[in-house]
Amino acid sequence: MSKALCRGLKDSLSIAVGYVPVAISFGLAAVAADVPAWAAIMFSVLVYAGASQFVLVSLISQQAWFLTVVAVVWLMNLRHLFYGPALLNAAQPCQPKRPTLFWGAGLTDEVFATAVGRLAKQPDSDKEDWYLGLQLGAYLSWVGGTAIGALFGADWLGRWEVLDKSLGFVLPALFFTLLLEIAEAVPRPVLLAAALGAGLSLLVVPVYVAIIVGMFTGCLAVLVGAKHEHN
Repeated sequence: MSKALCRGLKDSLSIAVGYVPVAISFGLAAVAADVPAWAAIMFSVLVYAGASQFVLVSLISQQAWFLTVVAVVWLMNLRHLFYGPALLNAAQPCQPKRPTLFWGAGLTDEVFATAVGRLAKQPDSDKEDWYLGLQLGAYLSWVGGTAIGALFGADWLGRWEVLDKSLGFVLPALFFTLLLEIAEAVPRPVLLAAALGAGLSLLVVPVYVAIIVGMFTGCLAVLVGAKHEHN
């Protein structure tokens, strides 16, 4: 195991601190919706889509049509199509030695935000291994947290009511922390445009659509800014 990979694993701890409680919460939510513990764990192993998994369990519990479930989860994760090019651009001038699949398999909102903020600080020869370590640590913490929640968490929450209530704040807190980390790498007008686009669209559309609207608004702000600089 290379030193760069180990550094990536170490840097993934900041993500894991947020992932584990949320993953435990997901495991609990899945079991509460009568999803078998093994199936809840497999959702995290194969889907690995954070908030989308909560929606997935909710739709399954409501006996939603199969194509509806697929469409909603697909829409919620559509933003990842934009993450890939931005991530590879942030990694330049790195020349990946492994297939692109290795770069995309563990790409999440949190991994993306952390990588964009820290890739430039890594030596060019270490960037790929560091990033793979970051992905691996985040993935293992999510799957491990899900297993804990699905297999053991129900008994814990029955004993400590405060833990049950506090889990609902973990995911928003994690995203806010990542926003602070990535803010230095993104122009303020772009962040403001994305926030306004997502916030205003929440008045008329579901959350997963608002995420996409915010993403496109941010991209539009980038294009407008680039055109203004060119002129």
